[in-house]
Amino acid sequence: MSDTVIALPSTARAFELPRDITAEDWDRYRGYVGEILTALGLPPDMPGTRETPERFLRALYDATAGYEGDPKLVTTFPTETGAAGEQPFAQIVEGPIAFSALCEHHALPFSGHAHIGYVAGERIIGISKLTRLVRLFARRFTVQERLCEQIADTLVQLVDPQGVAVRLEASHMCTQMRGVEERSRTTTTAWRGAYRDSELRREFLDLAR
Repeated sequence: MSDTVIALPSTARAFELPRDITAEDWDRYRGYVGEILTALGLPPDMPGTRETPERFLRALYDATAGYEGDPKLVTTFPTETGAAGEQPFAQIVEGPIAFSALCEHHALPFSGHAHIGYVAGERIIGISKLTRLVRLFARRFTVQERLCEQIADTLVQLVDPQGVAVRLEASHMCTQMRGVEERSRTTTTAWRGAYRDSELRREFLDLAR
């Protein structure tokens, strides 16, 4: 049985056209960034700051590369054990998967670790693809709650498993550098299918911890 290519629904947004930014637009954006940073107090003509607007813009562009998608995610494989349906609670758990994302509310980073679990149906996905899946949606402007749901829903679309579990734990710079200045961590979970079973959820959370 050969590898399968699956067309994801538009809601998953796993595949996008590369962002088209002309050289002229890039120069204009760099000028805006330099103007803003200077107004906020950054000395513009120091040896260490002359290229800061370019570096900042490039870092922001790289941190949002998830909008361009990842076509490597569409490769899946037959379930190796041939036991799909016979052992409905045999989990595949991957983690911790490190990620960083930009909060869409303040464009400040939040970072942490993800754990993904799923109970295979007829197909499985390569372990490295689970890391790709997390980082696909993390490299966008987002919120942790949506990121958790997108990972779960897209894995469902990719391999049609019997169940999916996702747990994210992250620290948010928007609460550490401003506002309440609290150094807490936020945990979100998403459950699909077979993970309605409390024992399966408990096993997954024990492994994730």
